[in-house]
Amino acid sequence: MKNRDEITHALAASGYIADKDLATAISLMRLLRRPLLLEGEAGVGKTEVAKALAKVHATELIRLQCYEGLDQSSAIYEWNYQRQLLAIQAHRGTDSIEDQIFSEKYLLERPLLAAIRRAQAPVLLIDEIDRADDEFEAFLLELLSDFQVSIPELGTIAAITIPHVVLTSNGTRELSDALRRRCLYHYVDYPDVDREARIILARIAGASPSLSLQIARMVEGVRKEELRKVPGVAETLDWAAALVGLDIRDLHDAPETVHETLVCLLKTQEDRARVTPEVTQRLLGRVA
Repeated sequence: MKNRDEITHALAASGYIADKDLATAISLMRLLRRPLLLEGEAGVGKTEVAKALAKVHATELIRLQCYEGLDQSSAIYEWNYQRQLLAIQAHRGTDSIEDQIFSEKYLLERPLLAAIRRAQAPVLLIDEIDRADDEFEAFLLELLSDFQVSIPELGTIAAITIPHVVLTSNGTRELSDALRRRCLYHYVDYPDVDREARIILARIAGASPSLSLQIARMVEGVRKEELRKVPGVAETLDWAAALVGLDIRDLHDAPETVHETLVCLLKTQEDRARVTPEVTQRLLGRVA
């Protein structure tokens, strides 16, 4: 699987409907063995790209969820202090105990170390890198350049295989130029109507092509309203699943149910108040 079309078909088989630009970025990511930075609003499917890649490569997905205050020990390794303490107590007075307790037996792998020690290259998802601190981003840049980590008690551990690295960012802070230069880049936008309808068909059992298209068109209309939180693809799939579960086959046949189930799309009181039954009826009138 090398060219863009093959990647598009493979992703579709795994349940992810990619556009041509994303398929091209993934193709180049594999060719150049470079990390891929995916940026975009929350809920547009960035994390799902990594999950789909893991299915395509039939390999493990290792996820590092970033947050403010994330440090190297939480991301790379920690020592099993409880087991070390028990070992010290059991071997009290033994001169070599220090060498024993700082060994592989007492090492706890965290995502970054685990990713470079797999025999088969995993997909390493570094999720929401924009939530981590600048210091952690600088460390991560070094790791992505050399694919090795240094553990003082054990020395340098080099990668057995180079993982397929996907980074995601919601744009809550500006990432460094150095990180951007190290990665290939793709902006993940909300899908157009046709692609979102295909996503619904691929992910929601029982959704007909006509209903999927109606849902996608309705969601497109909702996103154009002045909302505090624009619904993402995940919300679209929730709404589609709800409508199928309620045996709705045509949105025009159940306008009240359509409005009531918009709770799946609208996640704040402000947005719920803004999308009144009259607004729902107006948007529904534009859905063929």
